[in-house]
Amino acid sequence: MKLVICEKRTAANRIAWILSGGKFKTHKFGKIPYYSFERDGENWVVVGLKGHIISLDFPKELNRWNSVPLEELIWAEPVKFVSEKSIEKLLEKFAKGNPEIIIATDYDREGELIGVETIELLKRRNKNLERVKRARFSALTKEEIEKAFSNLVDIDYNLARSAEARQFIDLIWGATLTRFISISANKHGKNFLSIGRVQSPTLAMIVDREKEIRDFVPKPFWQIVITFKKEGEKFQAVYSGGNIFEEGVAKKLYEEIKNEKVGVVENYTEDEKREPPPPPFDTTSFLATASAMLRIPAAKAMEIAENLYMNGWISYPRTDNTVYPKSLSIGKLLNVLSHLYPKEVDFVRKNKRRFPTRGKKESTDHPPIHPVDCPPAGKLGKEYRMIYDLIARRFFATLTKDAVVMCKKGTIRVGGLEFVCEGKENIEKNWKEIYPVKERWRKLPKLEIGEELEIVSVNLARKETRPPKRFTQGSLISEMERQGLGTKSTRHDIIRKLYSRKYVVGYNLIPTESAFAVIETIKPYEISKPDMTAQLERDMDEIAEGKKEWIEVVKKSRELLQGVLKSLRENEKTIRENLRAAIKSQNVIGKCPKCGKDMVIRVSSNGKRFVGCTGFPDCRVTYPLPQKGYIEKTGKSCEHCGAPIIKIKGKEICINPECNGKF
Repeated sequence: MKLVICEKRTAANRIAWILSGGKFKTHKFGKIPYYSFERDGENWVVVGLKGHIISLDFPKELNRWNSVPLEELIWAEPVKFVSEKSIEKLLEKFAKGNPEIIIATDYDREGELIGVETIELLKRRNKNLERVKRARFSALTKEEIEKAFSNLVDIDYNLARSAEARQFIDLIWGATLTRFISISANKHGKNFLSIGRVQSPTLAMIVDREKEIRDFVPKPFWQIVITFKKEGEKFQAVYSGGNIFEEGVAKKLYEEIKNEKVGVVENYTEDEKREPPPPPFDTTSFLATASAMLRIPAAKAMEIAENLYMNGWISYPRTDNTVYPKSLSIGKLLNVLSHLYPKEVDFVRKNKRRFPTRGKKESTDHPPIHPVDCPPAGKLGKEYRMIYDLIARRFFATLTKDAVVMCKKGTIRVGGLEFVCEGKENIEKNWKEIYPVKERWRKLPKLEIGEELEIVSVNLARKETRPPKRFTQGSLISEMERQGLGTKSTRHDIIRKLYSRKYVVGYNLIPTESAFAVIETIKPYEISKPDMTAQLERDMDEIAEGKKEWIEVVKKSRELLQGVLKSLRENEKTIRENLRAAIKSQNVIGKCPKCGKDMVIRVSSNGKRFVGCTGFPDCRVTYPLPQKGYIEKTGKSCEHCGAPIIKIKGKEICINPECNGKF
């Protein structure tokens, strides 16, 4: 008998369907489904797991936060335990029959570890199990699966040990540092404060960016903008000297030309340029694009992509590759996709480039993310359709000719001053016809050197410099990759944890007061910096490559953590005082207009949030609050009633509903 182990039930069902030609039987072991069929005269059984069915944690005696020394936790040995007992019993049932085992989990570090864990579990029941192979594939299509099961390979134990090292390191670091910071802040139970090896430097980047924004002092500047008209078409030109930071200078220049009626074209150029399509999607660029273009959170986008993959509609979504393999049959794939995208496929074939675009990263484990089949009409929900369509159109774009654009630039003299204008327009859109792209170009008519242009208006515009932008989930994932924080498989999950721990809110990541409190506390220490974490990531890569032993890397990480904890211990009293003061102040949004004491956010017995005075019961001033949206302190008081002013959803409001002041 052959026993096939898959990572998820959906994948198991599809693999059973492919290998059996649709002729398989579904069985139930309790509530756990599995599939059987006959192939080449042998009995096959396909079982789907629930991801990791073996978990890692500290022994129960070490889970007493206040009584176990953290120094002991660093060097304690975590224990493995089976978290899915029903699946364990099902596997034990088949182990007795001494089957040939085929691991068909996702081919990456986590998938390889899941496979190795399952083998070890099976061997507990039957030590004589020796026939173990691996099926490697990048898409759950008939062609890929048949090829993988016809060319079985050995288990990559180095890859699995790399994932195991990450499990150990993240557990030890996360548990030790989380306990230290939570005990220091006196935050226990559901309200504990978490920090971790990757989470902390990531959160530090967000907090640092927010501090830049809050500390930013806008600087005024002036622009002289002239609107011209040629043959009924209006366009604008700006003073060639750029932004003017002295108002007196700006007004003087403006006075010189404000009454001019015409401008004379001194120079005009047209430059035809080619704009290549974007490279194929790797995980980072896919998540960044889904976040920016579709406004779908990174973790949700990954969840959708994984489901699309397990249903056999896209290739494996966890990849660093941005170069299509030579083995990819693009023509055959276009034939398949023409059923759902007939117009787009026809367009690609008529405007096909010689070679697909390629990015800077090339690997052999998985191809870039691309569609492999068409989902049935009406099968996908809205967000699933959006993600699938994005992946399909990105694939089409990478096969299509460069766009051709015309870049125009003119220089116009008005009085004694020179003004410049620029414009851009598509000559041949090509890949832009089938892939969504935002273009905010100014149009510019064709100009002739020496011609006079009618001036419609001359304006002196006052503007201000702007602070840096907050991170979006997409831009944060890209920055995490640049800094070496996390992996393609973990970055979206780190961001999800920041939201779940209420460290950040909003589409553009706004750090909460808890985030400021934690980061300001750990800022002087290595745990807030990316360097050490990035080095550990490189160490884990070397485990996967067989250059280092996983035990050696885990030992090194424990030694690093011991040094970090030692430095934290040396400043424990200061950390505790600063952290508790910061946590205490995070709910204070201003002063009471009646007694002058702090007003804080509270939650009523029915779960509604409101603002109340800390002088209660002597002072009973309360105000209702909007029940949705992150409440941002402004430090301002209403000039009409004296109540605090808050910012919510980007708008400043007085919290007193009876106030007549307008904002």
